[in-house]
Amino acid sequence: MSTATKPRHIGRNISRIRELKDMKQEALAQALGTNQQAISLIENSETVDEQKLIEIAKALDVSVEAIKNFSEEAVFNIIGNTFQDQSAIYNCNCTFNPLDKVVELYERLVQAEKDKVEYLEKLLNGK
Repeated sequence: MSTATKPRHIGRNISRIRELKDMKQEALAQALGTNQQAISLIENSETVDEQKLIEIAKALDVSVEAIKNFSEEAVFNIIGNTFQDQSAIYNCNCTFNPLDKVVELYERLVQAEKDKVEYLEKLLNGK
């Protein structure tokens, strides 16, 4: 039985932190002066060059240690401590009911089907 611990997957940590900060790969790529494909490659890599890791940490507004020693709890603490507008978290007023939108869409689909049937009946009766 081995006591060696598996090394952390740095790319996966970067990906998770980026997602928790609600940042798309494209936005991180722009902050680093690269493209989305390069970010995808980084996030799929187990290791990342130290200089690149420093740049990524700066772009994500976290420390290099936070990336290397990633844990859900630690990241939530970092984000909570660096988030500027705390009121935005509690000010989430939905302006519509999603269920109403689904019903509205369903009704439009039913009406479209009725219109098709009516059109086809006119074509058949017209001949």
